[in-house]
Amino acid sequence: MHAFTLRQLALLVPLTLIWGINWPVMKLGVADYPPLAFRSLSLWLGLPVLALALVAMKVPFRVPRRHWPQLLWLAATNMFVWHACIILAVKALSSGRAAILGYTMPVFSAVIGAMLFSNTLTRRGWLGVSACTLGVALLLWHELTHLAGRPGYVALALMAAATWALGTQLLRHSRIELPTLTLSFWMTALTAVVMSLLTLLFERPQWHAPNTAAWGAILFNAVLIFGFAHAVWFYLARSLPPVASTLSVMLIPVLGVFSGALWLGETVYWQDWAAVVLMMVAIASVLWPARAGGD
Repeated sequence: MHAFTLRQLALLVPLTLIWGINWPVMKLGVADYPPLAFRSLSLWLGLPVLALALVAMKVPFRVPRRHWPQLLWLAATNMFVWHACIILAVKALSSGRAAILGYTMPVFSAVIGAMLFSNTLTRRGWLGVSACTLGVALLLWHELTHLAGRPGYVALALMAAATWALGTQLLRHSRIELPTLTLSFWMTALTAVVMSLLTLLFERPQWHAPNTAAWGAILFNAVLIFGFAHAVWFYLARSLPPVASTLSVMLIPVLGVFSGALWLGETVYWQDWAAVVLMMVAIASVLWPARAGGD
């Protein structure tokens, strides 16, 4: 498996923490606020943070005309579907279980990579994907009854995960000649427009001023998720093999489950604890240094 650099590991740690605790943060944010409007506000407020990063690092904003069709496709698969579907799922499901459903993404990524890009998984790769799959199954153990009453929202979360998996594969195989920050800025801008149109079409009668909890969640998402985490994720997705990048963030749904239990009172079962071990196996399968000549 691919060896992580110190820079990649240094970015992976805060990414995992921020994305992990964001699941209960989002749940609090959409408790009394329209979910698509929540997402739209977070995106628009996060965009200036990204813009300042580009200016500070002297990264160009310009996108050559020939790259726009591919940029739109990358934005659609990495962000449009994911953000619309998953925020609706978070509104209806528990934050921890929404995180788990969203992070079935590595399984979808492995299948899509094998089917569309002729990727060959090593034994360690299969170990990681298998551990991830079993961990997700365990974490969903006590939710099956509840999920059966919300099949539409479960389907939305799984569709979000599958589309994000395709986007990760496309991003890794893309030959678009743009800095990652430039890509992140324009994909965020395009997604902000799409989310704004969706909330205008479907949530206009529900619009109202956010309360304190919603504002806190919106600002958390604006600064830390769209101003930092997404740019870091796109960097990892472009610089690492898809299986390595996706399995390396499998601690995120675990953090989502336990932070949801701590902050929102969501119940944690023995299956959750067992899943922690399996997620750690998935992470170790891509982070543990390989022996010379091994896999």
